[in-house]
Amino acid sequence: MEILKQRILQDGKCPAEGVLIVDSFINHQLDTQLLMEIGVEFARRFAYSRANKILTIEASGIAPAVMTGYCMGIPVIFAKKAKPCTMDKALQSQVHSFTKNIDYNIVVNSEYIKPGDRILCIDDFLAYGSAAESLIDIVDQSGATLVGMGFVIEKSFQEGGDKLRKRGIHVESLARIEELSNKCIKFCD
Repeated sequence: MEILKQRILQDGKCPAEGVLIVDSFINHQLDTQLLMEIGVEFARRFAYSRANKILTIEASGIAPAVMTGYCMGIPVIFAKKAKPCTMDKALQSQVHSFTKNIDYNIVVNSEYIKPGDRILCIDDFLAYGSAAESLIDIVDQSGATLVGMGFVIEKSFQEGGDKLRKRGIHVESLARIEELSNKCIKFCD
């Protein structure tokens, strides 16, 4: 997705090797026009999937997931990072955050994902794949079917994408980054 790549080059920051900051337009301050184009592109790439729900993790995955859900005309569910006292039946999984270097549980109300649902997972980044694996675990626990996973940005030099593809999961990444070093951002061809 050329417009996304150009925006990453223009406004993304690479302060250290392997680190990309896109908080001025993707995951803190939101460029709604760009996010709508992201939603349109994911909807196009997963049109075949017959997804009836989208699943993501709070907070950074919500914006691209909502735009995709809007474009596909389907609801979006986000996994919460803390179980509210009002949630009786929760599907749970553990995620390791490499950014924050902590483990945390995510929860989804089991009323919202059921056997027979066709789930598309959308998130902002794919790096090592911990969040993606946790979303897959939630889908598996529910008895629903995972139809694909979409990521705005994939750090292809880290192992997450390869692991998911080796499992036969249909993965679509709108911008695949080959290298983040010396304040340089290099995309895969």
